[in-house]
Amino acid sequence: MHLTAKLLINCSIATLIPTIAAAPTRQAIGPPGSSGDVYGSEEFLGPDGNAVDPADSAIVTKYNLVPGQTADANLGLYLDLKETENPQPVRGSNGGTDPGPRNMIYEKLNPDTYAPPGEDAGDVANLHWPLGLSYNHPGLERAGFARQQNIHQLPAATQMAGVDMKLSPYAYRELHWHQANEWAYIFNGSVRVGAVNDDGQTTYDDLNAGDVWFFPAGLPHTIQALGEGTEFLLVFDSGTFSEENTFLASELFLRTPKSVMAKNLRTDVSAFEGIPQHELYIFPGTPAPSNLSAQNITGPDGSIPNPVSYTYHFSQQEPYVVPGGSIKIIDPTTFPIASNFSAALVTIQPGAMREIHWHTTSDEWNFFIAGNARITVFSAPAASRTFDFAEGDVGYVPFPDSHYVENTGDVDLVYLEVLQSSRFSDVSVAQWLGLTPPQVVKDTLNLPDAVIANLPKYKNYILPGNRDLLTTNFTSEGP
Repeated sequence: MHLTAKLLINCSIATLIPTIAAAPTRQAIGPPGSSGDVYGSEEFLGPDGNAVDPADSAIVTKYNLVPGQTADANLGLYLDLKETENPQPVRGSNGGTDPGPRNMIYEKLNPDTYAPPGEDAGDVANLHWPLGLSYNHPGLERAGFARQQNIHQLPAATQMAGVDMKLSPYAYRELHWHQANEWAYIFNGSVRVGAVNDDGQTTYDDLNAGDVWFFPAGLPHTIQALGEGTEFLLVFDSGTFSEENTFLASELFLRTPKSVMAKNLRTDVSAFEGIPQHELYIFPGTPAPSNLSAQNITGPDGSIPNPVSYTYHFSQQEPYVVPGGSIKIIDPTTFPIASNFSAALVTIQPGAMREIHWHTTSDEWNFFIAGNARITVFSAPAASRTFDFAEGDVGYVPFPDSHYVENTGDVDLVYLEVLQSSRFSDVSVAQWLGLTPPQVVKDTLNLPDAVIANLPKYKNYILPGNRDLLTTNFTSEGP
């Protein structure tokens, strides 16, 4: 064979043989007090023939299972792990013990994730976010803070985002406007809000805990806490909304040429020497006059008429009371300016539940004001996941997934159920079956005749239960 051909063949073969990387150059130089080597030896590669160390065990021997944990996993009983010293991810014959590493605080707060009910299956997006894990944007001089949830914290929450905001006595949320519509519910304290619409009409109102306001996208508004301060919830109709992208009055003045601003306000540029040199966001203010009329500024176009008012004194609305709890609904029926926001304030007694339902026009955004709860979300065709919630948590249920909300604590559960809808509505599973011909229900689900005969033809909203969450027979409770 010609010498050139042999060389070509040898080169080709060489390219097919994997190259063994040379061992990295070992550096003996390091800081004073250093020793050893960051790399191990090639002798550690592959089988070494040594016996397994019997002292290295993954067996957990010291633990106690809580009531209900040995029951059939498909019963889905609530497991209270809060007082357990060494909780384990065991439910019925499912799961196994956990030697760690682990974070027991999270496991105790989320028993239905750690030891899931037997029916949970498939892949469901995370639908739970504790606002306690959100970054707190601090105000100036202890004037308050804000923390938010949007798709960065909860990617499934595409339709809505939320902000928890606290203002110290007389503190301001800086004059501003948004790209998204803003719906608000006041947790505590009192606040004075005001706005000017694009017709030059104005509104100013004092609101208390339990009241609601709504400001459309683009509408400039003011928010000032009164003498006892305030904390409130803001819900926006976009999952991508961020408080960091708010249009602020301070930034408007900083980002507009001073000569142009002077021309616009009919003054000299020297008038702007004292304007803030950075955003104020949340900042201390001077006490608002106790008499609202002192700040009720109106122009030639007058005030915004009540039928399209931006505020609603929801705290004065009496709830609809049913066995197991109560519910108050606010939607454009009574608060027309909030044309696409519908909400329910739900109170559920210990052991009771918001009946299984789904919504036909919107995702559901939840905020838990008091108590503890769990929600199982069923997503077609065959997936479900159960999440646990506590005060300050956000929940989200995509349209049209079915779900319930069960009180798993020993005090009343209070939460908000917010929809993007022109009317608050849902489909009740029990009512749906009760209004379906019994033959159809029997042929489909093979339920006992007595169960079918007992199905309600009305909507319960809330169903009573037993404080003992291990109870499985509710026959005596009725529909």
